[in-house]
Amino acid sequence: MSCNIPMSFTPDIVETLSRARADLRMGVPVVLGDAVVLAAETLNAARLADVMALDGAPVIAITARRAETLKARAYDGDLARVTLPADASLDWVQSVADPADDLRAPLKGPLNAARDGSADMHRLAITLVKSARLLPAAVVVTLADAERFAADHVLTRIDGNAAALHLKERSPLHKVIHARLPMEVSEAGRLHIFRPEDGGEEHYAIEIGRPERSTPVLCRLHSACFTGDLMGSLKCDCGPQLRAALAQMGTEGHGVLLYLNQEGRGIGLANKMRAYSLQDQGFDTVEANHRLGFEDDERDFRLGADILKSMGFSAVRLLTNNPRKVAMMEQSGVRVAQRVPLAVGENRHNAQYLATKAAKSGHIL
Repeated sequence: MSCNIPMSFTPDIVETLSRARADLRMGVPVVLGDAVVLAAETLNAARLADVMALDGAPVIAITARRAETLKARAYDGDLARVTLPADASLDWVQSVADPADDLRAPLKGPLNAARDGSADMHRLAITLVKSARLLPAAVVVTLADAERFAADHVLTRIDGNAAALHLKERSPLHKVIHARLPMEVSEAGRLHIFRPEDGGEEHYAIEIGRPERSTPVLCRLHSACFTGDLMGSLKCDCGPQLRAALAQMGTEGHGVLLYLNQEGRGIGLANKMRAYSLQDQGFDTVEANHRLGFEDDERDFRLGADILKSMGFSAVRLLTNNPRKVAMMEQSGVRVAQRVPLAVGENRHNAQYLATKAAKSGHIL
């Protein structure tokens, strides 16, 4: 019997990265280039002990945003490589990654940051962990023989150069199916499902009526908000914006609402709840994101442009208060013929949130 395995059975880089994300979410290490990587959020005590026993200098890689909060030196510009002390405990590692106890125990240090050698794999590790919707912090140890280590421990191994290329690019979207969906705002509704090649979250287009492809379509890029869209949260204006946009499309008889699964400005629901907890401590939306190690807004609105173009639209009347969405549409080849304001949903619980969006994120309110 032949032992030759067809090459088509071997996972390519996109499939390997998807496997690596699942491993990291379960606390399983992966080998990235010449380093073993673990997500700080899902690390356990046994694996930390094993990491500390490896030949090498383990570090926890954190973003410059998180480093700023911790007063750690970000010698690599966009990140800091904080050396794990010999007596590092799991609680210490996770307190560096997670700001939940920052006010109770603000002093984590001294935090000694590495400044020599390449930070390329550390940067990729943070990007990979973020793409798994985990806190942007990774324990990284450079190995002398990473390939053998991966084989000995049956770990997912990722080529560093290939990962650098693919983690930078958004995954192509493919239409899966569409079907008729009568709704309260319009009986002439259809739901289109789009799936990325990398196994990530699906995105949706709700089409009202039969919009002409030759004229600008009334359009809303709406980021998923479980708390606002489904639970009626008063901490944001997402639910009212969703319903107002659909109602306006129903009134006009046509439109496209793009429902992008980029919860919490692209950081995921768990991290969004962490941000809410920090807001309860007195930080605004942007400050909370920064303390977690994220940027103000991690969403990629180019996904919306990709979907629109695949549906045959080249110009929109965009329902938004966010100039960044307008700019991203234009840069992605979709002309914004008109920005249509969508200022709804203000209440006493979200007034400060809306003020922060206007003052720090440039929203027109």
